[in-house]
Amino acid sequence: MAERKRIGTERAQQAGQLSVDATATDGIHVLALAGEIDHHTGNTLRQALTVPIEDCPRIVADLRQVTFMDSSGINIFLTAHRALSEAGGWLRLAAPREAVMRTLSLIGADAVIDCRETLRQALNN
Repeated sequence: MAERKRIGTERAQQAGQLSVDATATDGIHVLALAGEIDHHTGNTLRQALTVPIEDCPRIVADLRQVTFMDSSGINIFLTAHRALSEAGGWLRLAAPREAVMRTLSLIGADAVIDCRETLRQALNN
């Protein structure tokens, strides 16, 4: 049975911000992101992706509610992907909207970071 526990929540206070709802399911850190990911909100994303390095740290970033992402967000995701991989874990991106997926594809980040169409797919091995 899936264990689900709330880790923390940071809500956007105004338009153009990023909110993070962090939970854990079966040992996987799930970050439900909402809003915009850019150079103004990068620190919020960077902090959310910082998890204690344990055996095989795993993170799924649920992007369903992310309306915009620029290269700042991609760089943060690539850095987190590298750190998690080096620790024996992984990062997956779940359910990116068309505009966000287009940005990931143009840069080629979708060839490096595992992108899944749904959160359920991202949580399954």
